[in-house]
Amino acid sequence: MEKLTRREEELMRCFWTRGPLFVRELVELAPEPKPHFNTLSTMVRALEAKGYVGHKTFGNTYQYYPLVSEAEFSRLTLRGVIDRYFGHSYLGAVSALVEEEKISVDELRALIDRIEHQDSKEP
Repeated sequence: MEKLTRREEELMRCFWTRGPLFVRELVELAPEPKPHFNTLSTMVRALEAKGYVGHKTFGNTYQYYPLVSEAEFSRLTLRGVIDRYFGHSYLGAVSALVEEEKISVDELRALIDRIEHQDSKEP
């Protein structure tokens, strides 16, 4: 899936929190200074071309809705970061977090315990 710009990601967050929206509603939700309707319309159509949103037709206007969940987007983004910066190695990413002291050894142990207990629950 294509990468999103910062502004496209902000628009997706609107869809994830609010659900289906018309472009005029996106304009209303936007902070000041409000973007022009045509600007947001172009951005939403770009999101649709990238496969992130779909639309329903209501007369001569469209209501857009997310096709990709926030959880799926997060997984795809994380996978992209790990592929690009850690040579496809999740272990390398975790090692970097430990080295940078962003995650403690105790937190790692708790994660391992959780995974082991999850595995023991499976048939």
